[in-house]
Amino acid sequence: MTDRRLPRPRPQRIALLAFPGIRAFDVAVITEVWGTDRRDRGVPPFTLLRAAADPAVPVPLRGGLSLSPDTPLDRLDAFTPADLVVVPGIEDPDADLPEPVLDALRRAHAGGVPVAALCAGAFVLARAGLLAGRRAVTHWHLAGTLAERHPETRVEPEALFIEDTGIWTSAGTAAGIDLCLHLVRTAHGAETAATIARSMVTAPFRTGTQAQFIEHPTPRADRDADALADVRAHALAHLDAPHTVASLAARAGMSPRSFARHFRATTGTTPLRWLVAQRVAAARKLLERTDHPLPEVARRAGFGSEVTLRQHFAAHLSTSPRDYRAAFRHPNGTTASTASTASTASAGSATGGSSPIAR
Repeated sequence: MTDRRLPRPRPQRIALLAFPGIRAFDVAVITEVWGTDRRDRGVPPFTLLRAAADPAVPVPLRGGLSLSPDTPLDRLDAFTPADLVVVPGIEDPDADLPEPVLDALRRAHAGGVPVAALCAGAFVLARAGLLAGRRAVTHWHLAGTLAERHPETRVEPEALFIEDTGIWTSAGTAAGIDLCLHLVRTAHGAETAATIARSMVTAPFRTGTQAQFIEHPTPRADRDADALADVRAHALAHLDAPHTVASLAARAGMSPRSFARHFRATTGTTPLRWLVAQRVAAARKLLERTDHPLPEVARRAGFGSEVTLRQHFAAHLSTSPRDYRAAFRHPNGTTASTASTASTASAGSATGGSSPIAR
């Protein structure tokens, strides 16, 4: 029997939770992703609500900056029109948090609104009781503190970002960009997220974990990283070709064992997992932008067969290629002429880069 359930609404009204102590960088990221009008480039219009306890009072930020709220926080219906609530990171995890903020988060979540927190914003969700029994992540430097103070939370210190039953958390600073772009990609498709990423001059997504940033590379590791970057660029340009660890290692001039070890140290993931993530990204773009039948999409993305394509879409996106195309088909993508660019999908990831969801 065909499942005729309507797709979930695509979040377009985003509520930024504003209160003293939030980080100016995270506020800027949220504003850049959802508060900039890019309709001339095909990005849907977003409404960014800046919700605070008293909209008449500017919220101070570090560095002499301030944020002017525009939406009241002391009413549950302040979040009724919002499709997503985003909590910026906080400067001090030990700081007292306004109870109205915690209450607003509880009400939003109880009302079925997805909630996301960047960096140390995970401490805000934990204080609100939203991380009890859930997986979460924060900046690697604060992961131990979060686990110690909130033992009911399953802290996974290496992930870039994590979702658990409608609650999203991210690692530090740049990982907040990753999470915001992923939330756009999940709701509006890879093309929309890529358009925003290009305007921000950042990669549409990165693969790997926080471990790659905790490492301290040596000069030899830097030379190896250059060779690995060339291998990743080559693989991205030839996703439809068969690649193995041995063939990629040969291109880098390394043994397979040494190549696999250096690749994981550089990217935080294995060569084959990275390759699958890039192929999924390429397949998503082909489904959004072309009319190619699924077997051809599978071939061009490097999966070889439609069966393999379906298996990886189920594993990575919890959906099928056919349903993904129905949900995210670009209105102007009715010809196959754009398909030639799919082999370079996520080219910004050639120097790093990641599976949409770090698990």
